[in-house]
Amino acid sequence: MIPLRDTIPSRRLPFMTISLIITCTLVFLYSVNLPPVAVKRLFSTYGLVPARILTLDFTRGIPFISFFSSMFLHGNWGHLLSNMWALWLFGDNIEDLMGSFRFLLFYFVGGVAAGLVHVLTNPFETAPAIGASGAVAGVMGAYFLLYPTARIITLVPVFFFPLFIHIPAFFYLGGWFLLQLIQGTAAFLGVGSAGGIAWWAHVGGFVAGILVVRRFLLRPRRYYRNW
Repeated sequence: MIPLRDTIPSRRLPFMTISLIITCTLVFLYSVNLPPVAVKRLFSTYGLVPARILTLDFTRGIPFISFFSSMFLHGNWGHLLSNMWALWLFGDNIEDLMGSFRFLLFYFVGGVAAGLVHVLTNPFETAPAIGASGAVAGVMGAYFLLYPTARIITLVPVFFFPLFIHIPAFFYLGGWFLLQLIQGTAAFLGVGSAGGIAWWAHVGGFVAGILVVRRFLLRPRRYYRNW
């Protein structure tokens, strides 16, 4: 299933959402033009490495910066496009309710929460975790709470025929979260393979988004004055 768009139009240009997408894209374009050795060094230095965080390893700089820097790194085009498309799809409406600056803070809170959960569930992991998916999961969690009845227009390929269906956000995002939870639990128990995906980071970001979103919303009077 491929989500195409939602049925809630944004009221203004989502400046911060677009800025985050552009920034992640520029960082990715920079990384793909580096030699393989330099790319590996970039990911190792600025990616989130749980073992380095928990051992307070300062040999490659301040390890806690990687909670933020890792959000802007992506491994390939599929990784980048899937994250940026989800951010574009759900971020504009959340930015509407927060304003650009509050939305940026909220985005970072979701990403850091996702990183913390990843570190705690993989304390001995030495491979760097990269990607904006944890922060984007926080945005999705906020959308799940604030727009449960919105419809997500989704493309479902049936053999060679495209089928377009309208799925309530509550079921679409709820199903996505349940999948992350199941996959993360299976990988944690050794039943399945993580497949290079930080499932628990997604879970942590999504839950964090639900828990803190209301603290970032504009006050009703200020919100309506803006519009």
